Amino acid sequence: MSRLLSKELKELLQGGLAIPANPTALTKALKLDERRQRALSRYYLDAGSGGLAIGVHTSQFEIREIGLYQPVLELGKEEMDSFFNKSGKPIFRIAGVLGNTAQAAKEAKIASDLGYQAALLGLAALKGKSNKELIEHCTAVAEIIPVIGFYLQTSVGGAVLDTEFWREFSKIENVVAIKMAPFNRYNTIDVVRGVVESGRAKDIALYTGNDDNIVADLLTQYNIPTAEGIVKKKIVGGLLGHWAVWNKKAVELFERIKNAPPSEALDLLSVGIGITDANAAFFDSRNSFKGSIAGIHEVLIRQGLLEDNYTINPKERLSPGQKEEINRVYAIYPELNDDRFVRENLDNWLR
Repeated sequence: MSRLLSKELKELLQGGLAIPANPTALTKALKLDERRQRALSRYYLDAGSGGLAIGVHTSQFEIREIGLYQPVLELGKEEMDSFFNKSGKPIFRIAGVLGNTAQAAKEAKIASDLGYQAALLGLAALKGKSNKELIEHCTAVAEIIPVIGFYLQTSVGGAVLDTEFWREFSKIENVVAIKMAPFNRYNTIDVVRGVVESGRAKDIALYTGNDDNIVADLLTQYNIPTAEGIVKKKIVGGLLGHWAVWNKKAVELFERIKNAPPSEALDLLSVGIGITDANAAFFDSRNSFKGSIAGIHEVLIRQGLLEDNYTINPKERLSPGQKEEINRVYAIYPELNDDRFVRENLDNWLR
């Protein structure tokens, strides 16, 4: 039987957390750069993040092909353990899980054995399967570890998943949250409708993965009509690749949004436009997101957290003009970067 989330962890997740997707630090020889990998996790934890997601898209899915999936999870566990032992602050631990059912089950077992509390379950490898087949797959993984659904945008390999899928997915007892990252408002509504129609709206936490719409998502309350009346559902937190950079300022903004009165909504939405503009540069939206991982790396290189832009997939490179776009958003949104925070702590993180 799967490990279930404790009451305390459920409350933590449903209360809303800022969770960055943790990149993978590599050497030129594509070996794990343990020192810089630890530094990345220490950066996010010291910046105030409420959880870490490791082995996910931003981590490079291809780490599995070179034997780094488990080592990366192990280092993350060590750093989260160390942080908790020093601070007493609980950190929600998420491991990316993907592939066919056999691979996903194997990864879920590794993650569970390492103390990760939920699997972010990617379905790209099952593209073209029926909803029934997808639900069977998800149920099998949920028997091993609590599951967070993952709606990945189609431009980076995701499949379109309809309301019926999300309704049946949400009925799986050990589904605890959903990361919505279709980069599409219509598809996002499909997820919320599915969760509400499942009858488990109170049990499942919604997290935005829409890096193009972060602030608006976090400010939105969905009012979904049902036979029993209107069901209100909010997106409570973020699980985002964009939060792999400028994380300290992202956490501060997240806390501001959580506590903001309605009168601040317009100002926050204006801030959100700048964040979307920055994300377009980091994620290379003008080139169909081909440089999304490389763009995140570029910012971390500038801050000294990564050595260079090493990626396993040789096609994952900065696009022409992308570096100039990153220069542009750095120049016009100085209030969004956390360079000073990183500069003051980098030596300690790299120790």
